[in-house]
Amino acid sequence: MDDTTADGVERRLPTDEARELLALTRDIARREIAPRAAEEETAGTFPRELFALLSRSGLLGLPYDPQYGGGGQPYEVYLQVLEELAAARLTVGLGVSVHSLSCHALARYGTEEQRAAHLPAMLGGGLLGAYCLSEPSAGSDAAALRTRAVRQTADGADTGGGDWVIDGTKAWITHGGIADFCTVLARTGGPGARGITAFLVPGDAPGLTAAAPERKMGMKGSPTAQLHFDGVRVSDARRLGAEGQGFAIALDALDSGRLGIAACAVGLAQAALDVAVSYARERRQFGRPIADFQGLRFLLADMATLIEAGRALYLEAARLRDEGRAFGWCAAMAKLFCTDAAMQVTTDAVQVLGGYGYTADFPVERYLREAKMLQIVEGTNQIQRVVIARHLVGPESR
Repeated sequence: MDDTTADGVERRLPTDEARELLALTRDIARREIAPRAAEEETAGTFPRELFALLSRSGLLGLPYDPQYGGGGQPYEVYLQVLEELAAARLTVGLGVSVHSLSCHALARYGTEEQRAAHLPAMLGGGLLGAYCLSEPSAGSDAAALRTRAVRQTADGADTGGGDWVIDGTKAWITHGGIADFCTVLARTGGPGARGITAFLVPGDAPGLTAAAPERKMGMKGSPTAQLHFDGVRVSDARRLGAEGQGFAIALDALDSGRLGIAACAVGLAQAALDVAVSYARERRQFGRPIADFQGLRFLLADMATLIEAGRALYLEAARLRDEGRAFGWCAAMAKLFCTDAAMQVTTDAVQVLGGYGYTADFPVERYLREAKMLQIVEGTNQIQRVVIARHLVGPESR
């Protein structure tokens, strides 16, 4: 069934419940998110109370099992909700995507006891998550991470049993310093991907501290910080999956997380196009609206085409995922194309507005700064090309 938004975006939604979710999302975006976005981004304010509202509204656990407080929605629907949130404010859309990513390891690899104990609060209890994979010396080469977890008894002796004690530093952590829980990847064995294990760590665990937030060119309302683990002790009951399975868990989560970034990129680009179209209709030069000039009309047409192509690509990847088919290669394509498209569309939106586009009086300069970040997070677009090429021709020769 089809649904058309106030901005003319046509959506194919599978159920009436999905239509209601999108309507609820648009209402929250219009009333609670968009009016404060520019002011709060300038001030660097994170809207924590808004995330509490999203949690109460059931929008923080959409793709997860209703048994644990999730929404039971297919990714096809969840991603369109993300797109709407990101169009209103990228800090919010990206924040929901990162929170969902942080829940993935527990929801998919946790035991029944672990899911029952933790997921309801994570999905609908007002909590906010962080995903801790990257490190200062391990960004694209995530398998080289150095944060280590060792088994220790209560008296501190190294042992094959007892709790885990985590030491190390994680970098570029969205929600760093404000998250209530963290999915942490740490080395429990030898070098390489097979020596990594996943853990669920409380945000207030003793020994876990955050550095000052990074000073970024965009997304100033979303805190990004290093997290320091200094003897952080967690029980074995908080280990997710088997020992040594952590890297596979991380990559599985990132396949889905990249779709979240793609949807956010399309939402950001759509917001930029909407501003550009509105401005082109109202701005007059040489006695008529600038929307009458063919050069500008062609520019708007190219922007709209990039957005529609990106939306179709991320939804195709989502439908593959929903059908239980391999989708990682398509998720990489979606992340690559949609974020590159957002960069192009926001650049062109600034051009449409001319001098005004370069000022903070209009949001397109902020959109441009935010779009650049999307080409970097959750695997740079160069890494996406590596993933796609491996799907086509296999791994590189060693």
